[in-house]
Amino acid sequence: MSTGGEGASLLTRAWSALGDDPAALQRVPPGGEPALTSALNVPRLARDAVAAASLAAALWTDSLLPRGRPRAIHLDAGRIATAFLSERHLRIRGDSPDLWAPLSGFWEAADGWVRTHANYPHHRGRLLAALELGSDAGPDDLAARIRSAAARDTEDRVYAAGGIAAAVRPAGQGLADWGGPADAPPLALTRLGTAPTRFRGSPATAAAPLKGLRVLDLTRVIAGPVATRTLALLGADVLRIDSPALPEMPVQHLDTGAGKHSALLDLSLPADERTFRRLLDGAHVVVTGYRPGALDRFGLEPAALAGGHPGIILARLSAWGNTGRWAQRRGFDSIVQAVSGIAMRESSDGARPGVLPAQALDHAAGYLLAAGVLSVLRRQQDEGGTWLLESSLAGIAAGLLQDYRPLLPRAEAGPPTIAVNAEGITTALPAVAFDDGPEDWPFPARPWGADPPEWQP
Repeated sequence: MSTGGEGASLLTRAWSALGDDPAALQRVPPGGEPALTSALNVPRLARDAVAAASLAAALWTDSLLPRGRPRAIHLDAGRIATAFLSERHLRIRGDSPDLWAPLSGFWEAADGWVRTHANYPHHRGRLLAALELGSDAGPDDLAARIRSAAARDTEDRVYAAGGIAAAVRPAGQGLADWGGPADAPPLALTRLGTAPTRFRGSPATAAAPLKGLRVLDLTRVIAGPVATRTLALLGADVLRIDSPALPEMPVQHLDTGAGKHSALLDLSLPADERTFRRLLDGAHVVVTGYRPGALDRFGLEPAALAGGHPGIILARLSAWGNTGRWAQRRGFDSIVQAVSGIAMRESSDGARPGVLPAQALDHAAGYLLAAGVLSVLRRQQDEGGTWLLESSLAGIAAGLLQDYRPLLPRAEAGPPTIAVNAEGITTALPAVAFDDGPEDWPFPARPWGADPPEWQP
């Protein structure tokens, strides 16, 4: 198993956090580091995250369908690179859609830099309102307003208004400001109670080892949808639920929606809330991607879920985790890069902040969470139990910042591994791979909100 870089690898740390058998790591082959140029060890981060999901999938499949020898996992550097850059490879009938809104990006402040995220209309509106700009304000207006104030003042004003903006921290300072532990594990696993398992894994095939698993997907943007897309790849019945008041960006949905069904529920309506309760009753796994506590009122607080749905697995992704001063703040990959110090570590000149070569925190967290779900499913077959699995973008960032030596020699990027479906949508092929496993998504992304809110027969 390749170990390059400084300190324990992401794969080793994640496997230890799950309490899984360290001997299984000997099944991870060397290589697979994608050509993602960075001052930090993004190649190893990407490779380790995909390796974790691939190994966990192979172990689960072996437990259900044993054969003469364990299934090997496969790490294809080209597929991993394409998967981590999947939104950039997306094409809609040959056209490359815009990924970033005009008001999202870095802006020079009076004393440094600010990073904003305004891709969603509600975040754009809150950003402009916080800075006392009209709804028709453009990039020049925003640049002038941010330039006139200190970066932390802009951060505080926008956060107070429910928007998303962060002062860019120097490398080495950001984790202290965040308030979370610098050695935060990439995954955390907590047993919430004793209970028989809700899922026995039958019937299954090597190409669909999670057939019959019902996953309630309450995630948005990249990290959570990557986790649930990985479970869908393996045959799970993944049903994503969104509020009709918060439309998803079409690009985001097409990129991460393969293999899932998509339905809309307004949980402020009694009838829709009853439907949601029925879906929750039938779920084996619930995956959330909102701030800690944001969904508690719907019965998703861990203790309440354990009491009402024993044997369920709750997998939670957040930007900042559940500890520290920023636990309740909204955040995205780009914002965590800015706050953690990654943006300045990636600076080309030491003055203007830079970015990772991919939304690597998001993608890595997604693959790790999928690996964690598979690991817990195996544990449940012997121990049962109700389980809480957690990961955060800040936790991934903390580990990455300690692994700054790039792998050498650097591989040259090959052609992207992509496929074009019947509707003319070009998407990345899966990176998770093992003997006899699936090689493509079960079906392309369904239209957002087009499915009924019910489990598949």
